[in-house]
Amino acid sequence: MSCKSCQSQNQSILNGEIAIHFPGPKGLDKPIVWVFPKLGVCLHCGLTEFTVPERELSVLVKGTAVEGAVVLDESVDRQEREGKVPSPGIDV
Repeated sequence: MSCKSCQSQNQSILNGEIAIHFPGPKGLDKPIVWVFPKLGVCLHCGLTEFTVPERELSVLVKGTAVEGAVVLDESVDRQEREGKVPSPGIDV
């Protein structure tokens, strides 16, 4: 298969770790979505393609964490630090 950008045949499949952030200041209150996809990388121009798994994609669509998705929810962490949400294992 040739690269969609430069038509090179010099491509490789690699493992990836990607943290997807929502943009702008409002993105600070949304979860960071982690994906660990297979990456199709053009070794000539660098174009890279991957697919976001269904659960993590639903986080990107909804803007909130969903069960089973790999996310870092900074808004929950921030609320815990401010004492608004009890941390797991702490009786209130």
